[in-house]
Amino acid sequence: MKKIEGITILGAGLMGHGIAEVFLRYPEFAVTLYDTVPSMLDSAPEKIQAIVRAIGGTHWNLSRLRLSASLPDAVRDADVVIEAIPEKLELKQKVFAEVEGSARGDCIFASNTSVIPITAIGEKLRNKSRMVGTHWWNPPYLIPLVEVIQTAHTSLEVVRTCMDLFTRIGKIPVHVKKDVPGFVANRLQHALWREAIHIVEAGICDAETVDLCIKNSFGLRLSVLAPLENADLVGLELTEDIHRVILPDLSIAKQPSPLLRKMIEANRKGWATNAGFYDWTDDSKARVRSRLIERLRLLRKQEAQT
Repeated sequence: MKKIEGITILGAGLMGHGIAEVFLRYPEFAVTLYDTVPSMLDSAPEKIQAIVRAIGGTHWNLSRLRLSASLPDAVRDADVVIEAIPEKLELKQKVFAEVEGSARGDCIFASNTSVIPITAIGEKLRNKSRMVGTHWWNPPYLIPLVEVIQTAHTSLEVVRTCMDLFTRIGKIPVHVKKDVPGFVANRLQHALWREAIHIVEAGICDAETVDLCIKNSFGLRLSVLAPLENADLVGLELTEDIHRVILPDLSIAKQPSPLLRKMIEANRKGWATNAGFYDWTDDSKARVRSRLIERLRLLRKQEAQT
């Protein structure tokens, strides 16, 4: 199996510098962070140290972090290139085509896209066998899952190397064997979101009630009793009986909810405009961020102790 030492991350934004922080915990990796925006690169070291402070760690030695504004320079010696740039297919295709012109022949190309099929991203590559999806979750320094997505072209050796790499850095890698939009976890997440939005749109209850129902029922147990485990627990005959009643009444919409478009046109776009399903202030957003980080820190600590 290919030995991985040089990690290059394309994009120093929210996901990019967070992924860099994870690799910097391990002295065997040399990490290069690439971005075309000088301010993003300049602020990356402090953002990485801020992550360390937020999770209660000590400052990493950033001597193994190299910042680069030159794509050929950034990828030239990389064993793995992880792309974390904006979710625009044409941009990703263009960047990987440029990477292929400068990277070594045995370098693995990985995209952190959350929904775009990996096959489409690697379409313009000459060697498609080294293209793989590696979908991290936000915040990448606290959420353990990394989905490793195989296309019809991806070498199994590339998949095995990535699975081993992420296991080495304390992640939980899962092998997604079929390249479909949204992979596994986002398909599950957005199936829930579709029904949640539909319930509000249909006037069954308001947004706060939807979220309270989730947070104070099955949401509490999801991290220890996932849906298919729970189906076995209650029994598949009961599951089948429940589905006969409820599935015909669930949303099967193939397009985004009209409620979303109505809210967007009313400038209720979420945190960016301080209004969405809820009204937001800087203080309320800070409280949500703090609760999320603290909860994930606690879960991470508990897992480490078991």
